[in-house]
Amino acid sequence: MRTLLLRHKQVLLFIIAGGLSAIVEIGSFKIFSTYLPQAISQEQNFHGIHYPLSNILSTSCGILFNYFLSIWFVFERGKHSKRKEFAYFMVVSLISTVLSLSFFQVFYSFIFKDNIDLIFYTLSPEMISKIAAILLVSILNYSVKKKVIFNG
Repeated sequence: MRTLLLRHKQVLLFIIAGGLSAIVEIGSFKIFSTYLPQAISQEQNFHGIHYPLSNILSTSCGILFNYFLSIWFVFERGKHSKRKEFAYFMVVSLISTVLSLSFFQVFYSFIFKDNIDLIFYTLSPEMISKIAAILLVSILNYSVKKKVIFNG
């Protein structure tokens, strides 16, 4: 078991960093999606796009948190300079954000219509959609970040 963990240490660290980043992203989404609609009336439905600013701001929080965890704990420095590495990370993250926002819209509009009661907490359709979008995009993120950005 120890050998298996050591062999897959980077994947395990990526999962932990991703989990922590997801907590930051989901937590900030909860805060933004609760308070932004009070200030901006169209936040809940802006021309058919649900919670656009909440999604963008929370995803940005998660991305920045993930970047620092990635360079400190998960990946070794690649052959790129820090500036280029950060730029590549941000480009990949921007593409991931667009994908995540798209998946969120599909999940929220067509798939997740009801709350899920977890006894200790009830997940709303927007939270379920956000979590599902994060999980789907994280698989792509690991592959691209490892191969392209950090030259793993």
